[in-house]
Amino acid sequence: MLRLAEGIANIFIVCGYTDMRRSIDGLAAIVSQNYKLEPFSGDLFLFCGKRRDRLKALLWDGDGFLLLYKRLDNGDFKWPRNKNEARQITKEQYVWLIQGLSIDQPKAIKKVTIPKNIL
Repeated sequence: MLRLAEGIANIFIVCGYTDMRRSIDGLAAIVSQNYKLEPFSGDLFLFCGKRRDRLKALLWDGDGFLLLYKRLDNGDFKWPRNKNEARQITKEQYVWLIQGLSIDQPKAIKKVTIPKNIL
């Protein structure tokens, strides 16, 4: 699941709780109806249930949907619960999430952007 994001342009997590009994059509409907995003875009959409030990990933690969399911044997995903939105994350944040870390790392070293007029 870690290498899945290598060729993906955009990664979105659906914050809050998702009914993990939903299938491809149900998850695609959430993406399009609730968040006005395009499930056929080739973007990766991630969903998590109340127990936070299971994750579903939905991806259109050009000729059909790919649905991945991951269940942790130990631990849980640090899933944002405070907002009911689809949030775009970076590939680095995706790796953190899959490794059981929070996507909001307050002490992570962030890239510095130097204004052009300083150089």
